[in-house]
Amino acid sequence: MNKYLEKIAEYKEQTALCFENFSYSYQDLNNKIVNYIERFKEIEQGSTVSIIGDYSFESIAIFFSLLEKKCIIVPIVSTNDDEILKRESVVQLDYSINLRNDDFLINAKENKSNTIKHELVNDIVSKEHAGLVLFSSGSTGLPKAMIHDLDNLCETYLDKKSKSLSIMVFLMFDHIGGLNTLLNSLSMGAKIVFPTKREPEHVAYLIESEKVNLLPASPTFLNMMLIADVQNKFNLKSLRMITYGTESMPESLLLRIKNALPRVKLLQTFGTSETGIVQTSSRSSSSLEIRIDDPNQEYKIVNNELWLRSKTQILGYLNHSMESFSDDGWFQTGDLVEESKDGYLKIIGRLKEVINVGGEKVLPNEVESVVLEIDNVIDCVAFSSPNAITGQTVAINVVADLDNIDSKQLKKQIRKYCLSKLDGYKVPTKINFTNNANVSDRFKKIRANLND
Repeated sequence: MNKYLEKIAEYKEQTALCFENFSYSYQDLNNKIVNYIERFKEIEQGSTVSIIGDYSFESIAIFFSLLEKKCIIVPIVSTNDDEILKRESVVQLDYSINLRNDDFLINAKENKSNTIKHELVNDIVSKEHAGLVLFSSGSTGLPKAMIHDLDNLCETYLDKKSKSLSIMVFLMFDHIGGLNTLLNSLSMGAKIVFPTKREPEHVAYLIESEKVNLLPASPTFLNMMLIADVQNKFNLKSLRMITYGTESMPESLLLRIKNALPRVKLLQTFGTSETGIVQTSSRSSSSLEIRIDDPNQEYKIVNNELWLRSKTQILGYLNHSMESFSDDGWFQTGDLVEESKDGYLKIIGRLKEVINVGGEKVLPNEVESVVLEIDNVIDCVAFSSPNAITGQTVAINVVADLDNIDSKQLKKQIRKYCLSKLDGYKVPTKINFTNNANVSDRFKKIRANLND
């Protein structure tokens, strides 16, 4: 048996997985994995198999059964049939397992025996390892399909020590962060809690009822929790740590979270689909500075951009060039950072999101952090807008409580406050009020195409 599966089988009757009305032990999970290995006799070693659906007892057991069978696993969380077909066509599937229905279907693809596989897939198969294909969350064009050596990835969790923790998995089944939480939690023998709805009140209810100790989430979702005032509606005393990542955290939002949950430790995480999740430590719960403390990861800074090289990075892309990697294996993350003298890093934004105002560079996160300090502002997203003189200018979409203030008055207030806190070229010239911020289904702010 795979060493990772041997490790998690040792936890036996401890609670492993909690879904709203059902809980499963590690023994239940192991039995289900064995059951699926037997059930999937027709799926040969080295087959490429998609799992369509988000987290469930079945999807997790199927994932590990395919790991044991040394397959190339392609998790896809989507309800859009066209998107699913596009992703499946990239990876040259042998089988598709659709879990969107109660009675899931296993579909063998036509002419699978004649399919010419990508050389990276063949490399993994030749080593008799399992593989994992993840897709980038790019907002335009076909997402990049990247392939990991899944055996190699799982080995990095083998030295985890047993811990009695209740951990929520928030990020999705096809996201490197979500899979990291799953693999890390199971390797420690933790109880994992899965929300059936990614809504602030439901997540807070589960924290209370399942006594969740650790919550990983995006800054956008954490702001939604504050807006919903869940800290005053639910008992969140079991919560010891919140980890946040996937996008930049506005400093003012971090301080609001700390003020609302003063006993909770806040830790910024970092990772990419290409290199895996990096072990980090924060300077403090009130600081956006992190230190990379990971024996499997190296980093360097080139022209203010963070570059990573790791033991768990992808073997390559199935549908894209390797231009984001240097010849000696460094991945150019696209994240801009500042480094302190004592080695802490502060992620200040994404290279592709920088607003160029007449040659002066503006980071959206800096503007958003200031605007979020203003009374009656609930949320905001900053982005570039075309300008005939400067090329680009700063625009913001604002979600506001307009019950107690007129929109024109609030606009003036926003401009005045920004002028007191920011250089003139960073002050928004366009302020639009909207019902909600432009947020993806992964709870990340979307700045692309806001001018369309």
